[in-house]
Amino acid sequence: MKDLNKKPENYARFEFWAVTTIFVFAVFFFITEALNNTSNPDVRNKVFFDKAMVPFGFFGNYFIPMLIRFVLLYAAFLFLNFSVAPKLIRKKALTWNILLVILTWLVAGLVLGLTEAALKSYLFTSFGSTAYGLTYFFQNSFLFAFWLLLIFLFYTVLKYVVLYFWLRSEAYQAKYKFITRNGLNAFGLWIMCLFLMVVGEAPSGIIAVWALVIPYGILFYWLSFHSLIPNSLVKKNPFRSYFGRSLLVLVLSYFPISFVFLAFIGDDEPAFAFGAFNLCFQVLITVPLSWMLFKRHIRGREELYVLKKELGQSNANFDFLRSQINPHFLFNALNTLYGTALQEGAERTGEGITKLGSMMRFMLQENMQDKISLAREIEYLNNYISLQKLRTDPSPAITIQVAIEEVVNGIQVAPMLLIPFVENAFKHGISFREPSNIKIALEVKNKAIYFDVHNSKHEKQSNDPERDNSGIGLTNVKQRLQMMYPLKHELVIRETGKDFFVHLTIQTA
Repeated sequence: MKDLNKKPENYARFEFWAVTTIFVFAVFFFITEALNNTSNPDVRNKVFFDKAMVPFGFFGNYFIPMLIRFVLLYAAFLFLNFSVAPKLIRKKALTWNILLVILTWLVAGLVLGLTEAALKSYLFTSFGSTAYGLTYFFQNSFLFAFWLLLIFLFYTVLKYVVLYFWLRSEAYQAKYKFITRNGLNAFGLWIMCLFLMVVGEAPSGIIAVWALVIPYGILFYWLSFHSLIPNSLVKKNPFRSYFGRSLLVLVLSYFPISFVFLAFIGDDEPAFAFGAFNLCFQVLITVPLSWMLFKRHIRGREELYVLKKELGQSNANFDFLRSQINPHFLFNALNTLYGTALQEGAERTGEGITKLGSMMRFMLQENMQDKISLAREIEYLNNYISLQKLRTDPSPAITIQVAIEEVVNGIQVAPMLLIPFVENAFKHGISFREPSNIKIALEVKNKAIYFDVHNSKHEKQSNDPERDNSGIGLTNVKQRLQMMYPLKHELVIRETGKDFFVHLTIQTA
C-alpha cells in the first residue's frame, strides 16, 4: 500500500498486476480441476449431453470454450481499462474511443455466443432448428456482454471517484478526519475485487460476503479509529474497554446485517449464518487490527511531534545564524565589485553582480514572508534566468525561450513557489556537449497563475558530484502547494527519456 501513495500511476500498475494474478490463478485452477476430473460428468456438463443423446467432446464442448472466455474477459478488461477508459476520461478522440467500446461489446457478444453454443450445443435438439438455436445463444450473449459493460462502467466511475479523492486526500483530510489514503486504498481494492468476482460469476454467497463483510469492516475500522478507541483510552484498561464497546456494537448490528444478507440470497438460514460469520470476522480480524493500526498512528504522531520540535530548534538556530550576517556588508561588497567590474569594462560581470544583489536582497528580506506580490516573485525569477543566460549565451546549441507576462495587479503568492521548477530545468536541461532547450511561460488570467516549464533532459557525467542527487526542491514545493493552496492548484509533471514538462495552475482568489 505504501507504493500507492507515491504516484497515481502506481495504482494502475498495481491494478494490472492484481488482475493478471487473478487471471493466472483462475486459469490454473480451471485447468487443474478440468484435467483432474475428466471422469466427473458434473464438471463438464456431460450429463446434459447424455440426456439429449448428443455426442460430447471434452475439448470442443468444454475445455477450449471456457479457456477462450477467460482470455476474452481478461483481454477486454485490459483494453478498456488501460487504453480506452483513460482517453474517454480525458475527452481525447471521443468518437473513435466510443466506437472502440461498441466494437469491444460486439466482439465480446460474438465470442460469448459461439462459446455458449459450444458449451450448450445439447440444446439444439430442443430448438428445432440451428438458426433458432444460434439466435437464442447470440441474443443472450449480447445481453450478457452489455451487462458486463455496465458493470465495467460502474467500476470505472467508482475507481476514478476514489482516485479523485485519493489525489486530494491531504486537503480533504484536513476537513474530514475520517478520509485517509489507507482507507481509500482499501476501498479501491475492494471495488476491483468485487468487479472481478461479479464478472467471473463467482457464487452468490461469496459475492455477498465480499460485498457486505469487507465494507462493514472498513466502516467499523473508521468508527474504531475516530470514536471507540479514543473514548477507551481514558479507561483503566483501554483495550478491554475498547473490546467491550466493539463487541456491543457488533452484537447490536447482527440482526440488521443478517437481514441485509437475506435480501441478497433470499434464504433465512444461510443469511443468519452469514451474519454470524460477519460478527466472528470483525471480532477476530477487524477489532484487533484497528487497535494495532491506531497504536501505530499514535506512535507516528509522537515521532512527528519530536521532529517538529527539533525542526523548530533548527529554524531558531538558522535565524540566529542569519542574524549574524550583516546585509549592509554584503551589499557594500557587491557594490564594490560592481564598480570594479565597470572600471575594467566587464559589463556582463557587472550585470551579473546586480542581478545577484537583487536576488540576495529578496532572499534576506521578502523570502521570509508568508505572501509577497507576484510581481516581486517574477522579478526574482527573471533575475535568476538572466544570471543563467550569462552562462549559456556563449553556446549557440542552447536555446532559452522566456514568455513571462508582466503583472500590474496586486496578486499575492507564497514566495519561492516557481523558482524550484526553473532551477530544475537549468540543472537537468542544460548541456554544453549537445543541443539543449528550455521554455518558460507564465500567464495570469482572472487571478489564476498558469506556469509552464519545458526542458530537455541530459544524463549527468559519472564525475558529476550531483549525478545521484535528486535534491528536495520539487518535493518541497509539492508539499508547500498542498499546505498553502489545497484544492486551489493543479500540478502536472510529465517526463520522457529526453524531455521534462511541468504545468502549474494556482487559483490565488
